[in-house]
Amino acid sequence: VPSVLISPTTKMKLAIAAILAGTAAAFTPAAQQSSRASTSVAMVNELELGVTEPLGVFDPLGWLESEPQAFERRRAVERKHGRIAMMAVVGNIVHNNHIVFDGYLSPSQNLKFSDIPTGFAGLFAVPVPGLIQILHAMALIELAWWPASQYDGDYGVGYFGANIEDPAEKVRKLNVELNNGRAAMLGIFGNMVAEGQTGQTMYEQYASGHVLPF
Repeated sequence: VPSVLISPTTKMKLAIAAILAGTAAAFTPAAQQSSRASTSVAMVNELELGVTEPLGVFDPLGWLESEPQAFERRRAVERKHGRIAMMAVVGNIVHNNHIVFDGYLSPSQNLKFSDIPTGFAGLFAVPVPGLIQILHAMALIELAWWPASQYDGDYGVGYFGANIEDPAEKVRKLNVELNNGRAAMLGIFGNMVAEGQTGQTMYEQYASGHVLPF
């Protein structure tokens, strides 16, 4: 039987497709939450969101009992960090697949977007004025556009622009968001650790067959 040669780029793209497909299936809650989880479109019981098997209510430090007043803020932090991590994972996959903007990142330094290396080394290749612009954009989002003080995390953009009217469907999608956010936080942190341990970016690990750094 003739062997089939697959280029590293093709292997990377196939791996990305498998990861994205697996994530969508693996982190969807196995069962719908109780009907008490939502009494209306606007009211959702945050205590019942993210409570999925096999852990159920995971509170090893007992903060729900000792500091119940802090739960709302901690849930808001978890939700926002999960959203950031999901964007980070997608951005990391896209950049590692060498999909970049055309043109120059810094015309004065003759620096193109394609010159920025993949992985976390790319952060140190961005000129200081560019990093300052990123920090200013982050401050605008955090303080004005998507303020951290708005604990419910509902910024009026809907689900891909559409409002979810069915309470049960809204609870399901909020559960999916929380679980995918948790998976993304673990995923991007694991990628950082693997990159630091192996000295290889995600693309280089897949291209060389070093998927596991052990």
